[in-house]
Amino acid sequence: MSFLACRQGGCLVMLNAMRNGASPEHGLPTAGHLAIITAPLAGHVNPVQVLAKELNARGWSVSLVHVAAARRFVTEPTLRFSALPCGAGDMFDAYVETLVQPTGPIRLNRMIRASAAMTGRLLDEAPTVLERIGVTAVLADAVEPAGPLIARKLQLPYAVATTGLPLFGEAGVPPPFLGWRYRPDRWGAFRNRGGYAVTDLLMRPIARVLETRRRQWGLAEDCGPRVQVAQCPRGLDYPRCALPSTFRYGSPWRSGDQEDPDLPRGGPPLVFCSLGTLQGSHRALFATMAQACAAIGARAVIGHGGGLSREEEAALPGDPLVRAFWPQAAVLRRCSAAVLHGGFNTVLDALAAGVPIVALPIGFEQPATAARIVRVGAGRMISPRRLRPRTLASALQEVIDRPGYAQAARVIAAEIAAGTGAAGAADAITAALTSSA
Repeated sequence: MSFLACRQGGCLVMLNAMRNGASPEHGLPTAGHLAIITAPLAGHVNPVQVLAKELNARGWSVSLVHVAAARRFVTEPTLRFSALPCGAGDMFDAYVETLVQPTGPIRLNRMIRASAAMTGRLLDEAPTVLERIGVTAVLADAVEPAGPLIARKLQLPYAVATTGLPLFGEAGVPPPFLGWRYRPDRWGAFRNRGGYAVTDLLMRPIARVLETRRRQWGLAEDCGPRVQVAQCPRGLDYPRCALPSTFRYGSPWRSGDQEDPDLPRGGPPLVFCSLGTLQGSHRALFATMAQACAAIGARAVIGHGGGLSREEEAALPGDPLVRAFWPQAAVLRRCSAAVLHGGFNTVLDALAAGVPIVALPIGFEQPATAARIVRVGAGRMISPRRLRPRTLASALQEVIDRPGYAQAARVIAAEIAAGTGAAGAADAITAALTSSA
């Protein structure tokens, strides 16, 4: 039942109760059963489950559908989990292993083949699961192309959630996995076309899987989702002139205030250092971060995502504060700068706190995100390969001492603060998927 139909039927009281978190199991009307198809990784599950909570408050029953191993990332009580029927523990472990070291031709090809296999697994098994649990609509993460195809096979309306940078290709914008600067001239367009050609060539294993299933299922070309919502603020992205009318820039999908971090007050300035949850085992890079912070009289606050042992934590130089996980957004509000790998969620949290960034991109969309940080003036980008402490210390000192970097970060922070976050995204999804269009 759509919100409009419910309102016309005199159900306004019950609708308001749903928006305040009432459960459909208690006999209240429901917007439907929404299946989320995303990548089985914390960096994607974490924001979409915040979105799932908002959708549940608007009357949706929400289920994440993936391999059983992805259940470990679900922490939101209102988000159900439905596993694909065949066990895939070994496949999941091999998939994650290819993502830990994504650079280099051989590793890149392995990662793409592993991603194609995961997409194929979803295409083979998820439609039956969605039918069994009574799904009425699909929310597809932009990074997992199986979602839209599954929705079309089952003739379900769908929306797209973009947890990272927008993935649309257009001549004026470099491919979203390359750290190229924005060039609106003829040379930039020529360079970008070459980049997209190479990207299409590399991504052929995934394209073949999708095209094979599309033909097997007798599906015509896609007419597109009802709506596409993003965490990305408009001000962080490169200028675009060919966005679909259904696309909506936004602001981070985060839950409420985090606990106050147990950090010392006074003393040296703090610098948050993170490589996300996949690259947290880069001990040498963390050591370089800690040493660079100490060299400029700062103290590193390191979150390694469980990638370091206790012994490796203790061996880090410069008296850093080290944990597997920190309340990230709360910690960043206490920091003078951040040294990050360019993962999108952490970058958004840093910018939301008005904190300038030194980006050390490793792979995926991280170079492209770092290039956008540089373009808006909110930080520096340095290659992590053979990085020396003094090089990082110099860049870190620059972003702390020169006020322009923090000022640029605060511009994005103001845009984020004015955004509607997960609540606004949930409103847009609900309006689109419950309409009669």
